[in-house]
Amino acid sequence: MPTSTSPLRRRLAILLALATLCTATLLTAGLTRRVPAAAADSVPAAAVVFKGGLAGTGRSTLVLYDTTGRWSHTGELYAIQAANLAGHFGTYTAMPVSAYTKGAMEPYTAVVYAGSSYGEPLPQAFLEDVRSTARPVIWMNDNIWQLTAATPGFAATYGWMWSGLDHAAVGKVVYKGRTLTRDTANASGVMAYASVDTTTAAVLAEAVRADGTRLPWAIRSRNLTYIGEIPFTFTTATDRYLIFSDLLFDALAPETLEEHRAMVRLEDVGPTYDVAKLRAVAQMLAARKIPYSFGVYPVHKDPAKGVSVSLKDRPRLVETLKYMLANGGTMIMHGYTHQYADRPNPYNGVSGADFEFYAAHVDADDYVRYDGPVPGDSTAWAAGRMMASAAEFRAAGLPVPTIFEFPHYAASAADYKAALTRFGARYERSLYFAGTLSGTGPRPEHMTGQFFPYAVTDVYGSKVLPENLGNVVLTGYNNNPSVLPADLVEAARANLVVRDGVASFFYHPYLGTERLGEIIDGIEDLGYAFVAPAALTAAAAPAVPLTAHVR
Repeated sequence: MPTSTSPLRRRLAILLALATLCTATLLTAGLTRRVPAAAADSVPAAAVVFKGGLAGTGRSTLVLYDTTGRWSHTGELYAIQAANLAGHFGTYTAMPVSAYTKGAMEPYTAVVYAGSSYGEPLPQAFLEDVRSTARPVIWMNDNIWQLTAATPGFAATYGWMWSGLDHAAVGKVVYKGRTLTRDTANASGVMAYASVDTTTAAVLAEAVRADGTRLPWAIRSRNLTYIGEIPFTFTTATDRYLIFSDLLFDALAPETLEEHRAMVRLEDVGPTYDVAKLRAVAQMLAARKIPYSFGVYPVHKDPAKGVSVSLKDRPRLVETLKYMLANGGTMIMHGYTHQYADRPNPYNGVSGADFEFYAAHVDADDYVRYDGPVPGDSTAWAAGRMMASAAEFRAAGLPVPTIFEFPHYAASAADYKAALTRFGARYERSLYFAGTLSGTGPRPEHMTGQFFPYAVTDVYGSKVLPENLGNVVLTGYNNNPSVLPADLVEAARANLVVRDGVASFFYHPYLGTERLGEIIDGIEDLGYAFVAPAALTAAAAPAVPLTAHVR
């Protein structure tokens, strides 16, 4: 049984902390409804335009977001998450809805508006264009009443009319005949309806109250799809967030065929790893012809004991890594030392346990809390660690990985910039900061974590490969339940609602082969086919040679 400080337990704590970031966003968004649009902390509605995404597809998305109110930063965080998902399909442009001008949506394939600030003053040009455009428009949450008020005969034309927020506990959302979860701690409410004419409007998904009664969660008529809440809060692996991820196909790539792929990544392999257990898992995967990846950090440090061990000092491990590369494995660079400096961050300073690129601590309630960039953080500093890591792979006679994974999925905006210039892709969940779209600079005090059900090109400009199911945790802790193989399979089942989704999880090889086999069997039985990372993106050679050394 793992101890309370085992890497497996620590990783779940960190994934839960990422979920908490989304929860915090939800809590502030709920307060937005009670704050006037002219609150003192409002951000000026500057016409800042942010562009990014995947070039060459011919598809594009205009993402519009709110900027007023005491909690104005949540609008930008929601827009970042919408833009990231749109980056699966093509390019995106994000800007404050207040900067919208007549006809601005016409050059785009589709439009997404995240209504997060109650009473955000919406330009008449925007309201008029939503009514008149042929472009698909996805409208989330607030301020729908401004559109209905500006549209005579809205209920007759569109077939529905809102009535107000329903604050009943909603723990499920049904979509495509499948049930997705919704955290009942989310008390912000779901929009209810005064009328719905199903001969004119299509109810795409239904929220299920605790008593079993239902109300529309997403509804579509003409070019307008309306979602009665923000789906980026309180998200989990089986969450209604997946519905929004799939609805983007209707707006941006309706011709997409159903395909379900899966990926598995072996995690936290370092110089002191148990070679026998690692090889046993690798041999099992090879025998089953399951392509996989494995995250490696090349230097192990234990500052308290004065220990520093490199891959080149462990020939048996290097031999096993070469075997894995030759038998279906793709090696991922998982940082340099998987810890920071000679101090706890947040546990004990030992490789595999601690954060490397972001500062964190454990609070009095035993939750991991994110503090901000580490002392001395910069793009040059992060690049130095990446280059030092590359030098260690070479010294061990191994190829330098072209895909990167930040330890514990945590990094600063400067660190993500360093990864962009040196790797063809990242394979992870990620942190995103208010200030990114608006150009005001990243604000670590306002950030969110996000996972993806498919590969995206995110707001940092990187291709990001998905990890969206989590990992096995045998014994629950910190008031959180255990996560067993059946839970990962159930999460993969929920992901089937995404028509071209990927069920991706990671696994610690010291847990043995039996549990891994159980997960793979369950996911394959759902109709998924396991693929290598290269199936989602050709891992291009780094744009900048990894040749320098860390100072």
